[in-house]
Parts: sequence; structure tokens; C-alpha cells
Amino acid sequence: TTFKVYLPRVESDADSPRPATSTRRLQGNETILLVEDQDRVRAIARAILERSGYRVIVAPSPGDALMLCEQHQGKIDLLLTDVVMPWLSGTELAKRIAQMRPETKVLYTSGYTDDSVVRHGVLEGEMAFLQKPFTPESLSARVREVLDGARRVTLPQS
Repeated sequence: TTFKVYLPRVESDADSPRPATSTRRLQGNETILLVEDQDRVRAIARAILERSGYRVIVAPSPGDALMLCEQHQGKIDLLLTDVVMPWLSGTELAKRIAQMRPETKVLYTSGYTDDSVVRHGVLEGEMAFLQKPFTPESLSARVREVLDGARRVTLPQS
């Protein structure tokens, strides 16, 4: 077996200073209700969000999310939900949570492309969306964008 690894050419030395990345702007202390039916994706997203300073309420299903939403005494700043889940879609879940907590912002995720999800009528074009698989940086940036009401945050170049 032969393996070939192609790496991009770098014009600077490894010891040269890199531009400072502002991870502080991608962090927060808000409360996020994370709804994801896939165990591994849920665990990874939770770890990323907690590392970024957020308080995370975890629900493996829409039913659990509704129950946790009713029981939680504090504010829930963001609903981070998968679009396609058993029993109840992410959009239906968001509508039900909006009845209880109209101030809660929503960020949808899916393994389907945003264009495909919109074309099939699952999401409307202006809804906040994050494509799976996501990187820690893309999740943190998109969450911060939605919480801040910003259009797009440009990720720092590494």
C-alpha cells in the first residue's frame, strides 16, 4: 500500500508569529437548549459550547426538550436544534418553544444542505442554519452570530 500526503506550501517559517485570533468574541455565558437525537453529535456540540462558556441544557429528543423548557426556571437564550428528528421536526419544536418562550432565538442544524432543506420546505430561507458536520469554530461563530443578531461573523484566519 502506498499513501501520498499532499500539504499546502507555506511561505512563512513555523516560528513566525501567527495573527492573534480573537476567541473571546466567539464566547458567551448565555443558556442554550441543545436538541440533538444523535448521541455523538450531541456530546461534541455540548463540549464545544461549554468550552465556549455557555450553559447548556441537553435534550436527546423534542419531547425531552419541551419538558426541560417547561421546568427550567431561568432564561433560555438559544434553541440549537437538529432539523430532522423522530416524532417532531426542529421547526415544529421551535414553534412550540416560541409559545412558551418567545424571546428564545433559534439555530437549526442538519446534515442536509441548507439549500436542500429550504427546497423541501423544512426551513424558510431566512432562518439561522448551520450545516453538519461543523467545526468547533463554525459552531461557536454561528451561535454567537445568532445570539448577537449579527449577519455573519468572519472567522479569524489561522
